[in-house]
Amino acid sequence: MISSVFPVRLGVNIDHVATIRQARGGFDPDPLAAAHLARLAGADQIVLHVREDRRHANETDLRRFRETVSLPVNLEMALTEEMAGLALSFSPERVTLVPEKRTERTTEGGLVLTPDYLKALDSFSRRCMEKGIRVSLFMDPDPEMLGRIPVFGVDQVELHTGSYSQAFGTSREGEELARLSAAATQVARQGLILAAGHGLTLFNLPRILGLPGLAEVNIGHSIIARAVLFGIRDAVSEVRSLLLAPFGGGSR
Repeated sequence: MISSVFPVRLGVNIDHVATIRQARGGFDPDPLAAAHLARLAGADQIVLHVREDRRHANETDLRRFRETVSLPVNLEMALTEEMAGLALSFSPERVTLVPEKRTERTTEGGLVLTPDYLKALDSFSRRCMEKGIRVSLFMDPDPEMLGRIPVFGVDQVELHTGSYSQAFGTSREGEELARLSAAATQVARQGLILAAGHGLTLFNLPRILGLPGLAEVNIGHSIIARAVLFGIRDAVSEVRSLLLAPFGGGSR
């Protein structure tokens, strides 16, 4: 099933290029160079997660991206005063709010929308609106939590596909895909743009492309992992070709 009359957009997360750089504390490999190569290979946006502990990407990377990369920048961030100030200073096209724990290796789950969080979100989204920054929320396929998303200030939900990715190829795959499909339908009913990301690869992505209303996928680790072996342009092009296949006579 084709989820849109347009190809699904591809966001390439280059955090792990910065991870390799930070292993030696130098300048190589340069995430900016990776972003330019991803653009040449067909990426629609560049995703960058600036964590509070700066374990990989940092504000210098974000500044350089805003100055020289011609693609839209999607800044992943925790909703803290420091990160809010960073986002409002550099004005990326989009911010995606994610939960963040110092001890995690990667983002482990979706946001929990408590009353206090929603209050902070309302203030932040109003400031983003003044700057022309669009706001996305990284959410588990949890109907109760999705139902708490405010009608003002948020225009997109990125569904956390981590559980599906871990279940891929097992007896739980169908169950996890059904949860995502139901969540996608709920997101559409709430009038929000649908994105998906976390743990997606060339192999488990095709079934995700059947989610109703899917507009965007964001992929990082698997692309950078393949880029180590085959080069970033080939790694991005592989995924981009998969996204375009239904529009050239293929099927999902």
